Amino acid sequence: MDISDRQQNLLRRLPGVDLLITLAQEESDLRTIPKSVIVRSIREILDAWRQRILEQPDLDDRQLAHDHLLRQVTERAGSLQAFNLQRTINATGVVIHTNLGRSCLAQAAIDHVAAIAGRYSNLEFDLARGQRGSRYSIVEALLCELSGAEAALAVNNNAGAVLLCLDTLAHGKKVILSRGEMVEIGGSFRIPDVMAKSGAILKEVGTTNRTHPRDYAQAIDADTGLLLKVHTSNYSIVGFTAAVALTDMVELGRQHDLPVMEDLGSGNFVDLTQYGLSAEPTVQASVAAGVDVVTFSGDKLLGGPQAGIIVGRRALLERIKANPLTRALRIDKLTLAALEATLRLYRDETDAIAKIPTLRMLFAQRPEIEVRARRLAQGLRDLADKRISAELCDLPSRAGGGSLPLMALPSCCVGVRIAGLSPNRVEKELRTFRPPIIGRIENGLFIMDPRTIAEDEIEIIVQAFGNLLKTYIPAD
Repeated sequence: MDISDRQQNLLRRLPGVDLLITLAQEESDLRTIPKSVIVRSIREILDAWRQRILEQPDLDDRQLAHDHLLRQVTERAGSLQAFNLQRTINATGVVIHTNLGRSCLAQAAIDHVAAIAGRYSNLEFDLARGQRGSRYSIVEALLCELSGAEAALAVNNNAGAVLLCLDTLAHGKKVILSRGEMVEIGGSFRIPDVMAKSGAILKEVGTTNRTHPRDYAQAIDADTGLLLKVHTSNYSIVGFTAAVALTDMVELGRQHDLPVMEDLGSGNFVDLTQYGLSAEPTVQASVAAGVDVVTFSGDKLLGGPQAGIIVGRRALLERIKANPLTRALRIDKLTLAALEATLRLYRDETDAIAKIPTLRMLFAQRPEIEVRARRLAQGLRDLADKRISAELCDLPSRAGGGSLPLMALPSCCVGVRIAGLSPNRVEKELRTFRPPIIGRIENGLFIMDPRTIAEDEIEIIVQAFGNLLKTYIPAD
């Protein structure tokens, strides 16, 4: 690559790392930042300028002034000091937003995590006997109490729970599964892939839209190890359909002395139809139907931390607990603390709905949401800037997280338009605010859904728009 004389002169004008380190030591904003971070910031800024000089021969050399470079170093160092994992404001209206951390924990769970995190605990110490105990006992009794199962186990996520159960109960054996239930569970992980990794052999039966008890019965042979049912929680097949009822699966399993397992995916303990939502199978109903092993997530409809929960017959759970994979998939103390606190709330359904954010947001009614929408819209109007307009829009919220795929939750949103800025530019600017504000774009508007916005976040959002109006350049 040929380099012009001007480019060579510009490259020579760039200060050395040592000089910028010396100058940085005189900057008050950098005095509390570790030297290693400052050095990294300087190197990255200088590397970026070298690349720009090579790409832009007509670059304005005033941009290479020491004070200009130091400002960039300060900004970069501040960015490097910030946490990568940070709090966001979810204005999308998607309650269980996988990209934004899924379910928010109840305050009781947050408090218990903080108490356990900062001190020693009886994670694997039996206080009654004064000897080593099992971490799994911390939530087992609670899970049995809530589900009606004989035994229970919690691991690090539901995919892990499914893998562990299949490896224990059907390694080297056939697992019979309806073709319409071979779901992809997110991140390109699919039930057939998890099954293959477990050592089980998939035996598909039925068709995509219709599977009958006879399909399972005809597929059973001496090599069959398990009958599996997977709840299609993240999609729905409608129209000319047929699925095998749990009771029929259980009866077939009993006839052939085969265990029956159900993966609920987004399991829950509340009958959602009582609150105007679509029906979703409850863990209690599956256990009552006689299913031998039930797996489900802790961080979706349940509203707790990421966890994979297994409940069922004691004899099978003892085998699962004894599998060496259990240790590889074991749950940590902070997750256990959050899960226990969340489960305790379910002892009183009214208490759970009031205190678990996921349930509270899902069950929120439109009039309640409209109050927050009007407050947010008025806050934006109070900025007294004629460039911004805010209007109320009737748009639906979504459950998200692979739950209630056909359910549109009536909501009242705030649609924002700023003269001179496209909705995409508004979205980008708010995404870079601290804390980032994540909304969506519809009908040429930047949309914010108060269903997923906390009361104390409204003021933050208004402040973010105020800052944007003060700093943006009208030309988009």
